[in-house]
This record gives sequence, structure tokens and C-alpha cells, in this order.
Amino acid sequence: MSRLTPPAAVIERVDTALAESLSAAADSFAAISPSAAELIDPIREFTAKGKRIRALITWWGFELGGGDAAAEPGIARVAASVELLHAAALIHDDIIDDSDTRRGRPAVHAAHRTAHAERGWAGDAALYGTGAGIIAGDLCLSLSEEIYSSAGLSRLAEPEAVRRHDDFRREVMVGQFLDIRLQAAPVEPADLIDRAREVLTYKSAKYSVEHPLLLGAALGGADEDQLAALAEFGLPLGRAFQLRDDELGVFGDPQVTGKPAGDDLRQGKKTVLVGSALTRLDPDTAAWFAERLGAADLTDAEIGRMEELLISTGALAAFEEQIDAETTRSESALAELPLAATDRALLEAYILRLTRRAA
Repeated sequence: MSRLTPPAAVIERVDTALAESLSAAADSFAAISPSAAELIDPIREFTAKGKRIRALITWWGFELGGGDAAAEPGIARVAASVELLHAAALIHDDIIDDSDTRRGRPAVHAAHRTAHAERGWAGDAALYGTGAGIIAGDLCLSLSEEIYSSAGLSRLAEPEAVRRHDDFRREVMVGQFLDIRLQAAPVEPADLIDRAREVLTYKSAKYSVEHPLLLGAALGGADEDQLAALAEFGLPLGRAFQLRDDELGVFGDPQVTGKPAGDDLRQGKKTVLVGSALTRLDPDTAAWFAERLGAADLTDAEIGRMEELLISTGALAAFEEQIDAETTRSESALAELPLAATDRALLEAYILRLTRRAA
């Protein structure tokens, strides 16, 4: 018997829960000041564009753990809370990375900066945009916690669910710090891959797949053995997902990704892919690559040379092998889960969607 709700139905329910939460927030803000709409409207627009990856995984984790979405419709609010947590992370990430675009549109802080400049307001437009963006991200965190705590699920206060919820939120913040530290601190090429994989694991792999999956499963009533089996499936899938994201950050099509070509190179991202190249280059070329990576005056021609070096050294091919290896680990773990044929097929297709995507 099939257990997993089809993606379209999940997304519809999550979108409704998100809209209700943001509308309630807008109503409460209107009682404070008409100007408060300027805070909630960009969040509403921003959250309307997401793929709902983490919400889907949370929902399916709930069902894989034994939960019944029909009997406990509050799972939609839990999944929506995960989307708001994700929105907070992205809004803050764009500020940290000084990235003005997200999903092909202005980042939240950039939109606030533009609004300030167009109105001719006093003070520095960039500083205003940064401040408003930080507040918007913080608000998403607050709303996420609010709708999670009011979801009404029967296991919401059980110790395992509380631990999963807390780990989810805490570790993504630790991962974000490890990321900015890696970008700032000196690191030997031989150590870069390990440090980059550490960031990848805590900033994205756990946060994007393992944590939402296990949070949902704990809320659904999964026991320790079930949670361990799901972790074996979720963590390598999360790693493959982020490795693909790192590849797209260099070689992705801007028309598809919504980000400029070579964006990770412009931002100086020390990823596994970059580390793999640096260990393969001769010392002089490696020194040039490391010095120019993220330079304020980095040219398109230099980005083109870096991309060529990533290919010619075999770094990109080795990187693709890592994605394949993590994907295979996830598929092997999935094969061990006791699932209906339709559910297995759905998850197998979703693995391919996450690891073979173009955006």
C-alpha cells in the first residue's frame, strides 16, 4: 500500500500553510504600522519561488516514520516552518555572500536597498538594505518557530522530536559559520577538501535532506532503527545534492540557475571542487588560482581560465565521480528500506531530481 503523498499535493498544502502564516503576520503588522508591509511583502514574494525540497522531505519523513497526514494535518505547518527556516538561511546567506540575486530576482536585502535609493531617503542605501535584510531573515526564523510550535502534532513535544528540531536549527548556523571561516582563514590545499566537506555536510547536506527527513520521521513516530536507516539514505543524498550545487555554482546556466556565470568563483568559494583542482595544479598555477579566486577585479577571462583548469586537471571529472558515489550510497540505503513499490519509485525519481538537476 502506498504511503507517500504525491509531491503536487504536498506542495499545495504547504503553500496554503505558508500563505496563511504570512497573511496572519501581515495583519498583525498592519495594526502596528502601515509601513510594516514593506517587511512582509518581500518575504511573501521570496517564499513563493521555492522548490519546496525541504518541505517535501519533511512531509515524506513524517509518513515514512509512520505518521498519517490525513489524521494529523498539522504536518503542513511543520513543513511550512521548514520552508521559512530555509528562507531565513537564504536571506542571511545572500547578505553574507554579498549576492544581489536569488532565483533570478533581486535578493531581499538588494530589494530593500533599491527601494531606499529610489525614494531618495537619508543615509546609506546599502546599509539600510543590509539591516532590513537581516531583520527579514530574523522574522522568517521567528515565524518558522511560531507555526512549528502551533502545528498541533501529537509528538511535537516528545524528546526525540525536540532534539531533531533543535539540531536542525543549530547545526545550519554552525555550518554557516564554518563556511565564512573557511573563506577567510588560510588553509593548505591538501586540507581544503576536508574542510570544504565539513562545511558541505553541516551547512547543506544535513540541513537540506537529513535533518528535515529525520525531524519528520521523529514526528511520525519512527523508532531508533528506522531513524538510523533513514539517515543512511538521507545524508549521502544531501551531500550529492550540495556537490551538484557547487558544480552549478561554477558551470550552471545563468538562465536556469538565476545566478551569474561563475558566481562561486567571483565570490571566492573554497569548495570541494576548487580544492580538488588546487591539489592537481602545479605550484605556480595553483598560487595564481588561489590568489585570483574571489578577487574584486576578477575578470571574465580569468573566470574562463579557472573553469578550463577545473576541467583540464580532471578535477571536474573526479567531482562528478564523488556525486555518483554519494548518490549510489543513498540509492543502496533506499533499497534496504521496506517500501511499497510506488513509494520506492517516487523516492528513486526524487534522488535523480536532486542529483541530476540543472538549477
